[in-house]
Amino acid sequence: MILYKTEEEIDLIRASAQVLAQAHGEVAGMIREGITTRELDRRAEEFIRDHGAQPSFKGYNGFPFSLCISPNEVVVHGFPGDYVLKSGDVISVDCGVKLNGYHSDSAYTYPVGEVKPEVTALLEATKASLYAGIEQAVAGNRMGDLAFAIQDYVEKRGYSVVRELVGHGIGKSLHERPEVPNYGKRGSGLKLQSGLVLAIEPMVNLGTKGVFQEKDGWTIRTKDRQPSAHFEHTVVIRQNKAEILTSFAYIEKALQQQPQPYGQTVVD
Repeated sequence: MILYKTEEEIDLIRASAQVLAQAHGEVAGMIREGITTRELDRRAEEFIRDHGAQPSFKGYNGFPFSLCISPNEVVVHGFPGDYVLKSGDVISVDCGVKLNGYHSDSAYTYPVGEVKPEVTALLEATKASLYAGIEQAVAGNRMGDLAFAIQDYVEKRGYSVVRELVGHGIGKSLHERPEVPNYGKRGSGLKLQSGLVLAIEPMVNLGTKGVFQEKDGWTIRTKDRQPSAHFEHTVVIRQNKAEILTSFAYIEKALQQQPQPYGQTVVD
């Protein structure tokens, strides 16, 4: 069953998303060469709990961390640990927050130090494809319109959309119906209605679309070991323009304050 949200419920998700956006900003300010992914996870959990919320991911189906941290060829669901960030890495940080019974979810992929131009271009295209999808997330459109917009944007630039992983509805549960694919046909699929809250999250590979799952049951990597990028917003369907409930503003502010140049090439 698809659960459409009341305005009161949307307000609660928006409040959750505000804590999430700030938590992302805290993590963004720490991303640099020499830091471990475990340190990022610890800071995110500390910040979320200090603001009266809970990390949505920790304990979800047994996932042991507050963040999914996915470097380089890891697409999603990477475990934080002893991995030390180095120049040339790209790192996807995915986080969820539960506040007052409602979840929000967002992700951002960062370049670390000096990265190859083709990787910078991948990040820019993936982020832009997220907004291309959001532009189609309005009442009266179909899910296929949203999905096609993402796929069309990245494939025209030579990148590949991951097929096995999708976005999702969100609210009282972290993952609700419907699924939100990043590829599809215009005019197909569910008709979008006001009050539907979705986590839209393009996962795009520099190389081929193939992925595989590690033996840990979580970590997803590209088959060709080429880098992948992941950006995500929680949005609510409206009549004329989707409302983005999460925000990258705290991330962008933190990156602007970093003395290193790595955050300056990602487009708004």
